[in-house]
Amino acid sequence: MGVEGCTKCIKYLLFVFNFIFWLAGGIILGVSLWLRHDSQTTNILYLQLGDKQAPNTFYVGIYILITVGAVMMLVGFLGCYGAIQESQCLLGTFFTCLVILFACEVAAGIWGFVNKDQIAKDVKQFYDQAFQQALMADTSETNNGKAVVKTFHETLDCCGPDNAIGAITPLWREDLCPKKDSILKTFIEPSSCHRKIDELFSGKLYLIGIAAIVVAVIMIFEMILSMVLCCGIRNSSVY
Repeated sequence: MGVEGCTKCIKYLLFVFNFIFWLAGGIILGVSLWLRHDSQTTNILYLQLGDKQAPNTFYVGIYILITVGAVMMLVGFLGCYGAIQESQCLLGTFFTCLVILFACEVAAGIWGFVNKDQIAKDVKQFYDQAFQQALMADTSETNNGKAVVKTFHETLDCCGPDNAIGAITPLWREDLCPKKDSILKTFIEPSSCHRKIDELFSGKLYLIGIAAIVVAVIMIFEMILSMVLCCGIRNSSVY
């Protein structure tokens, strides 16, 4: 015997929310794959200075997102099927998966909040070490430091760290910096690589944060609806 009345409305409402949840999982999976293969981050985070690799903390978060997106799509499908079939077993499994996912999302959010500044800080330290090596090299000399610095400068359209040396670098080391149309433009347009690194990662983390909040709200509604529907199915089967 199928559910009737308000419980039937909850059944279809849960199906709609699960479909949105499934779509959100697909969007998160797509966005995380885009962030993983974004040309700016890959150009910078695949660099190697001697035997030292660029910090990969950012990619740890991206791999977590890829996993979450894939699991969300699976759980969303499970919730849709459980709601249509009015299966208490499937809905109970769906609710358990949601609780686990929600706990993982909270843990990932805490990890991301703690490490959000550390990601940019580690990349800036890596850049500063390469910049020091590049400055010590002769203009005609080729070394790993110069190659790393030039990749940063060309990818982010910047030149030098956020200090006095960085401000005058475009004037005496044109081999390291992207060329500007004029000397005046060099001083007018701020080109600190520290600032550009902050902008690069803060923008991406802001996007991830918005997606996480939207998904968390949907999950809370789904947990409530799945329990209400499960109770409604149990009560209707009595009669």
